[in-house]
Amino acid sequence: MKKISFLLNGESRAIYVAANETLLEVLRDRMGTKSPKCGCDSGDCGACTVMLNNKTVRSCLVFAIETDGQEIITLEGISKNGLSPLQKMFLERNVFQCGYCAPGMILSATELINNNPHPTLHEIKEAIAGNLCRCTGYTPVVEAILEITKQEV
Repeated sequence: MKKISFLLNGESRAIYVAANETLLEVLRDRMGTKSPKCGCDSGDCGACTVMLNNKTVRSCLVFAIETDGQEIITLEGISKNGLSPLQKMFLERNVFQCGYCAPGMILSATELINNNPHPTLHEIKEAIAGNLCRCTGYTPVVEAILEITKQEV
């Protein structure tokens, strides 16, 4: 076991981790952060998406030990001070049905908007492509992102 320290949603945290523990396991099972979910355990579905130093990563593919000294943001961190404009738009448009993919979609879209406030349709589709959704067909998600980026012009 090795002690690591990182910022989780703006708060300093320290924890002992085994060399083979994933970030997803540590966040969910040991730190009580429930927005990243285990969908496939192979990085294909996006349900475990978090932001590591402001870039989205699949937390099931990152060893927790690698995050020492890093900054991690989950959906809980995005919502810390209330819903973001993107989350409000998703809610207003009733984008999600079951919500399982919602954290990954929101974080992926947030990263896109942070880096490119006025993305094209192609860029939006590319940004969320790593997030599988069995309910929406993606159209409502894409339309909501287009709408929120249009409003910020």
